[in-house]
Amino acid sequence: MSVNTGAPSPAAQKRHALAFILLLLAGALFGAFYKPSPSALSSRDSAGEEFQFATLPALPGWANAPLPDFSSYADTDEKKAAFFEFLFPRIVLANSRILLEREYLDALAAKSQLSGKEKQWLKNEAKRLRVDLTPVGKAQIAKLKRRLDVIPPSLIMAQAANESAWGTSRFAVEGNNLFGQWCFTAGCGLVPLSRVSGASHEVAKFSSPYRSIRAYIENLNRHPAYQTLRDIRLTDRKQQEPLSGKGLAAGLELYSERGDEYIDEITEMISHNDLAVYDQAFAEILQDQNPAHLQQLASASSVDELLPR
Repeated sequence: MSVNTGAPSPAAQKRHALAFILLLLAGALFGAFYKPSPSALSSRDSAGEEFQFATLPALPGWANAPLPDFSSYADTDEKKAAFFEFLFPRIVLANSRILLEREYLDALAAKSQLSGKEKQWLKNEAKRLRVDLTPVGKAQIAKLKRRLDVIPPSLIMAQAANESAWGTSRFAVEGNNLFGQWCFTAGCGLVPLSRVSGASHEVAKFSSPYRSIRAYIENLNRHPAYQTLRDIRLTDRKQQEPLSGKGLAAGLELYSERGDEYIDEITEMISHNDLAVYDQAFAEILQDQNPAHLQQLASASSVDELLPR
């Protein structure tokens, strides 16, 4: 991985300091990783789970598997290959379940009248994705679809590698947290050893790496800091362009206090590790978006079913 180690200019330092302040303010107001109190919402919001609906299959058992010991690899290339092989099926699983949810939104939009249960489900989704709670109807469903969409594998892999030191960081090993997501309730995660005095954030803990991936996608889909990323994705959708990890990375300026340097580092990791091939593999898997095929992907009985062909 090639990283720029030169000292930033005074102007760049000022810009990055401003970006960091904005990031902290966004975290304080909205939560870089939102964790409501147990009495406010069910614990699924803090566990990287999804809202259930009739056509969503049960999550396969392998999604609950713990993180392997990536520190045991002596060879760097072998470690990278194992890391990506571990991530890809879980990314396909998370994204395919999101696509099923989009299908369900389409089904609700096509109905002339919604049941009370369906209206409540939409209200819960709107709350989770931070979309206006009222009015429940086609306009709200359209807003939900703009928020609820997939993230390309290459971007997920590059950020996971960067934020978790290839699955070997303390937060990855002890908390299954691959992306450095924060939470703001005492006891919600692991306290950073370098946390400054007066700060209250913790680094969230997850029951499995899959839950971390799911929560990371949700974070990009709903947090105000990543509106640019969602705008890029929506433009690509409208122009029928394939989603690109490099393209969406341009919307990550507030993911790190390093701003543009962080974006450059992530895009370089995508290039250096040839991660675009995973975007292509994902596109090939999803050439068939028939609901039955999505159901098969979303309930795959083993990771082997979701590995690149």
